Amino acid sequence: MELESLFDELVEAQREKVKRCADRIVPNLTADDLLQPNDFPELENHPHFRYEEGVLEGLLTARMAYLARVQDKG
Repeated sequence: MELESLFDELVEAQREKVKRCADRIVPNLTADDLLQPNDFPELENHPHFRYEEGVLEGLLTARMAYLARVQDKG
C-alpha cells in the first residue's frame, strides 16, 4: 500500500504540473479540456506541455503495471 500511495502522490503532483503548464499557454482551461489537448492547437504543438503530459502518462502506466503485479501476486 505504501508504494501505491507514493504513485498516487506522484500522479497528482504531475497532474497539477501539467495544469499549471497548460494555464501558462492557454489560460482558464478546465480539467476536462486537458483530457482533449488536441482541441487546442497551442497545446498540441507545444513541446514543453507535451513533455509534461508524457511524464504524467508514464507515471500512470507505471502505476497500472504495479497494481497489476500486486493483483497477480495477491
